Amino acid sequence: MRIGLLTEGGYPYVSGEAGLWCDRLVRGLEHHEFDVYALSRSEREEDGGWVPLPPQVGRVRTAPLWETVDDGIVHGRRARRRFAECYGELATALCAAAPGDPARSSEARSSEARSSEGEPEGQSALEADRFASALYGLAELARDEGGLPTALRSETAVRALERACRAPGAHRSAREARVPDLLAVAARLERALRPLSLDWYEDDDLGSVDLCHAASGGTGALPGLLARHFCDVPLLVTEYGVRLRTHYLTEPDSSPAIRSLLAAFHGRLAAETYRRAAVITPGNTHTRRWQERCGADRAKLRTVHPGMDAAPFAEAGESPECADPQTLVWVGRVEPAKDLVSLLHAFAEVRRAEPGSRLRIVGAPFGPEGVAYLAHCKGLAAQLFPDEADGPHAVGRNPVSFEETGGPELPSRADAYASGALVVLSSVVEGFPTGLVEAMFCGRATVSTDVGAVVEAIGGTGLVVPPRNPRALAEACVALLRDPERRERLGAAARARALELFTVEQNITAFHGIYLEILSRAPVRRVVLDGAGEPLPFGVPAEAHVPGRWSDAEARAAARGGPGAVRTGPGWATGGGPVRATTAVSAAEGASR
Repeated sequence: MRIGLLTEGGYPYVSGEAGLWCDRLVRGLEHHEFDVYALSRSEREEDGGWVPLPPQVGRVRTAPLWETVDDGIVHGRRARRRFAECYGELATALCAAAPGDPARSSEARSSEARSSEGEPEGQSALEADRFASALYGLAELARDEGGLPTALRSETAVRALERACRAPGAHRSAREARVPDLLAVAARLERALRPLSLDWYEDDDLGSVDLCHAASGGTGALPGLLARHFCDVPLLVTEYGVRLRTHYLTEPDSSPAIRSLLAAFHGRLAAETYRRAAVITPGNTHTRRWQERCGADRAKLRTVHPGMDAAPFAEAGESPECADPQTLVWVGRVEPAKDLVSLLHAFAEVRRAEPGSRLRIVGAPFGPEGVAYLAHCKGLAAQLFPDEADGPHAVGRNPVSFEETGGPELPSRADAYASGALVVLSSVVEGFPTGLVEAMFCGRATVSTDVGAVVEAIGGTGLVVPPRNPRALAEACVALLRDPERRERLGAAARARALELFTVEQNITAFHGIYLEILSRAPVRRVVLDGAGEPLPFGVPAEAHVPGRWSDAEARAAARGGPGAVRTGPGWATGGGPVRATTAVSAAEGASR
């Protein structure tokens, strides 16, 4: 089977998010062939190079989302009119308040309550169809006339946004948008819609794969939507975090108009992606609830937990008696969302109950905000816990230590978990708690705040308390510090649960089955030709021949190469072609970078 793996800011880049998961997936499914289509987020990411690619990666195509593109394409009058119509429809869909939006007027919400009339659902479906029609209309314009980056940043785009914001029925936040807000939104939409202008959708590119697998939603899944639109390639979407949720968490300083319009875009794009996807695989129940709220059909959802390598934690998990029974450990990335301030106040309560206890905070700060937060936490620890000495001539020591892995004392994260009898998580915001799963692999009992997918991850193998509640956190820690037998039972149960649910092997097995399921239900109907232009026997996987009723009655003939290839897709205009992404690169060439 030939898979088109779609990534954004991830694989195959060394510093990419979720790159490790993609690498494990590709290496684990060595009997499949992969083509990687990667969108990069920064110049630094590209300069970092690629991870070594396995032989089953046939080619890699990349395109940047971070640089300003000047394609030099000047559209004619007819193309400009098409663009204005499509972009105007897109802007109108973004400015119309969606059902459940807190920015809707009281009249709209009251009409929403009158479900017997069916008006809200019909209105929502109308706006969804308007957004989809505008999106694919822009994609077809880019395919026929050339790239859209210049047009998406033009005065025409800004004026279309302004008209939509001022139109009757626009929600309150959109009506309050000013010119700087409109300019900022137009710039952000241009970057998000940049995949529309790529030349990845020919029959010898994404049109030739058997399945598109998007490693994230949002812009990263947009090439898969277009491959389905132009070439009928089925789409699988995997999300370990929903882009709309990320937008709410990372846009606190923007104006209400910017946040509202961009949230509407991410919400509409997510709904369209879920509607067109053959299968959606959330990484946890927390993400699944967000997907359902954004319009995902429950029948398409398959929860697949992220696969993690348990081998580095095996030694710690098999020798739990090596842990210091009085030490609490926190491991993670230092940033305000981790709420180390509450943890320090909770540990002050723990010290009063258990004077010999110690807290090790292991992690590096993330960004300038994280550096400032770490300095604040160190200052707070110095105030709460003055250095203590065993005698009048001994050097005092603080019971709270701030450390990083990689040194002689803590060479790895496994050593950090192994150093304590109890692992603590104090976050106020969390997606899937990778650190907790690592602690479970090490056979450690855990005390966590009830955020994100924490309860789903630990099940009944740890204690859970409300976030921002230092007293509850302290009481749970003291209870486990005073009961070593209970700690041992919880740690053993946690290790067994992690080995059953969160290993690389279960993740790879699940996706292998999903690939076969999608292809058996929605295969790409094509005739594969050899170099002489003759039909190639066994060129289509056997799964494609499973009997069934297909939505497309006529087989679509498309070549996968060769002089006699037949192309049946829409013809390309003879004028300026789409914006070129980087040329296809083989795995061997990528590894040498």
